[in-house]
Amino acid sequence: MARAFLIVLDSVGCGGAPDAGEFFNGDMPDTGANTLGHIIAQRGLNVPNMDALGLGAAVRFSTGIETPDLVAQPSGKWGVAREISRGKDTPSGHWELAGLPVPWEWTYFPEGTPAFPDSITQALCKAAGTDGILCNAHSNGIKVIDDFGEEHLRTGQPICYTSADSVLQIAAHEEVFGNERLLQMCADVGPLLHELRVGRVIARPFVGTCRADFKRTKHRRDFAIAPPEPVLTNWVQDAGGKVHGVGKIGDIFTMSGIDTSVKGRDPELMAALDNLAKTAAQGDFVFANLVEFDTDYGHRRDVDGYGAALERFDQWLGQFLPCLGEGDLLVLTADHGNDPSWPGTDHTREQVPVLVHGAGVGEIGLCGFTDVAASIAAHLGAKSNGTGRSFL
Repeated sequence: MARAFLIVLDSVGCGGAPDAGEFFNGDMPDTGANTLGHIIAQRGLNVPNMDALGLGAAVRFSTGIETPDLVAQPSGKWGVAREISRGKDTPSGHWELAGLPVPWEWTYFPEGTPAFPDSITQALCKAAGTDGILCNAHSNGIKVIDDFGEEHLRTGQPICYTSADSVLQIAAHEEVFGNERLLQMCADVGPLLHELRVGRVIARPFVGTCRADFKRTKHRRDFAIAPPEPVLTNWVQDAGGKVHGVGKIGDIFTMSGIDTSVKGRDPELMAALDNLAKTAAQGDFVFANLVEFDTDYGHRRDVDGYGAALERFDQWLGQFLPCLGEGDLLVLTADHGNDPSWPGTDHTREQVPVLVHGAGVGEIGLCGFTDVAASIAAHLGAKSNGTGRSFL
């Protein structure tokens, strides 16, 4: 029995979603969004290890564009996956990659101020022990701290905001407000939001003394709604294997089917994967969300930073691949897009590349997100729910 590694590169889409026109950044539909394609076009991309697995071929297949920097003949299996869940967010993408398309419509908060109904605002105030909240509107995580961080320090009120995703985020100063207090606040309001089918409540601690030096810390935590049915992590456990979550996987799946969990920033997570390549037992499944491409670069519309981060990941990948043993399976994919060249700051509706090491060479073509789960389950001898087909 072999092992399986699934690495989700957060937001690394490759364009081509046929329903992109139904998803928006403000008033702009996502039609034509292409995270990888536009990075390649605007600054070039030197990622020889991913290209050797089929990245360039996947981008060309998805949108038909030229990829002058990515021309390698693939040495692995490669394809492009299309999502059917009606969202372009982290839980939707990860659930479906784990074999469960989202079975309902998420609840989203409207544009304008206030974004939250009185019942939620009152619950937030009660959980925080304050007489009010700040922001109460759509924003992004950097701007909202710039806009409200100093007022938060003066008043003690938490900064509560949302986005185009089904999410309520709470930013608070890690020392002045207190990180444990922030986490408890999120835990207290989480059940109310989950009943309303809001996907996540996210704690966003930050530090600093003024707008000029505010910065978010690594202690983010997602309080997500639990999947309503067993998913890939549960299937592997039922087959006798252990499941190791790396990054925010444990939070996304509320630790359902997760035996061990490692959190942190990219160097810590890459080191954890290096260690698991040495220590994970036969039959184990390593499920990783690696590199916050969207948080650090996509939402900030930083094309060059996004490309440089992809190149750093590729350098690590070149060192990681030789650590895998005979019979090990590695799948690289993404959960949605976040085109850093696109108007607005939200995710973009895109197809995603699927790159496979350890299963021979060949074109997978167009597949579904659930096919990723079915393939990993087949590799590990686990029984799936039948929603996808194996491409191995």
